[in-house]
Amino acid sequence: MNLHDLKPAKGSTNNTKRLGRGQGSGKGGTATRGTKGAQARAGYSHKIGFEGGQMPIQRRLPKFGFKNPTRVEYCPVNVAALQQLAEQLGINALTSEIIIENGLASNNSLVKVLGKGELTAKLEVTADAFSKSAIAKIEAAGGKATIEE
Repeated sequence: MNLHDLKPAKGSTNNTKRLGRGQGSGKGGTATRGTKGAQARAGYSHKIGFEGGQMPIQRRLPKFGFKNPTRVEYCPVNVAALQQLAEQLGINALTSEIIIENGLASNNSLVKVLGKGELTAKLEVTADAFSKSAIAKIEAAGGKATIEE
């Protein structure tokens, strides 16, 4: 086999229709563009969302919702995950930096400790925020919950 013997697989290519090349081609005259109007002319392009003069959907539907510009979003971490992390690392003081380093929260995110799960280890936890149930569980286990400044 030589380079000049290579061909595409049978049926994998189509010949393009040659539009507007005279009446004998069967695609002459208006070249499948219909008669008259902007769409029949060369260089026609419509605006994004244009629906042929009908009121576009983005104008038919009303605006709704509200995005609070001062929203503070926390990355949630449960006390059960802190218990597991303390057992793995063998430490009793956890900060948000340690929590982020071990993949429980994403980089540059604020950490909020939530109260789901059981906590038996005596931990000193420092985070950006705590739920009431998380503080209760940490203190019930003999630990301390401190909010970062």
